[in-house]
Amino acid sequence: MADIIDGKAFAATVREKVATHVARLKEEHGITPGLAVVLVGEDPASEVYVRNKGRQTVECGMNSFEHKLPADTPEADLLALIDQLNNDPAVHGILCQLPVPDHIDEATVINAIAPEKDVDGFHISNVGLLATGQKAMVPCTPLGCLMMLRDRHGSLSGMDAVVVGRSNIVGKPMAQLLLKDSCTVTIAHSRTKNIEEVCKRADILVAAVGRPEMITGDWVKPGATVIDVGINRIPAPERGEGKMRLVGDVEFASVSAVAGAITPVPGGVGPMTIAVLLANTVTACCRMNGLAEPEGLTA
Repeated sequence: MADIIDGKAFAATVREKVATHVARLKEEHGITPGLAVVLVGEDPASEVYVRNKGRQTVECGMNSFEHKLPADTPEADLLALIDQLNNDPAVHGILCQLPVPDHIDEATVINAIAPEKDVDGFHISNVGLLATGQKAMVPCTPLGCLMMLRDRHGSLSGMDAVVVGRSNIVGKPMAQLLLKDSCTVTIAHSRTKNIEEVCKRADILVAAVGRPEMITGDWVKPGATVIDVGINRIPAPERGEGKMRLVGDVEFASVSAVAGAITPVPGGVGPMTIAVLLANTVTACCRMNGLAEPEGLTA
């Protein structure tokens, strides 16, 4: 059976490192990193996520600034708030919770955030910097995956890596990070021919396609490390009528019998996302102030 990569425990370690670095910034430089989160509308899942971000930000010793706007907020008002946060020296990281309401253009909002404060790593400038191997703010989920892979393997140099999925949020930046760490990288997707065989040659297999339990044990190279980014809700009739359960993009039972290591769903990649968001905020704060970045928390 595969070793289980405990994302919850790993995220706790990341938060400890963040808190230690925050304490050092306060003591040695009188600086407190600040994270501003903007939520437009009343999506219940987003509200829970924003609340968790705020709580963990404060627990790590940072300042948390939450801005909750009505769903009918005009795009111009949202952009004005972002401009205000861009110019606020107490704010080092800005995140606008996605999705935004339909009348607001997502790309416009993302690219209105100052690149140096873009702790989500979605601004076109950061996308370009990452793609060209330069210093960038890196999307949280791919960076969290990279941290776990480095912890598992040490050097990733020369390993065959396959990323299943080509989204701008996970698939593409994940491939760029693995390439930067000297992996041989393949991006597989819905049009990939013989996708099972492509996956089966991977030493590192990252599933980020959004299809429940798509990847089964016969797709996986024995001993491979499997990172399951997917979070899918599917019916669970065994739990009662209308009940649902969370599964990844990987069929856990069959894959864990073949792989060397695997992240579970839930409890794998998920907990890392907020932890890395906090790490990115500290990194942004250090860069803005010309200070040494926290070790082990960047790409």
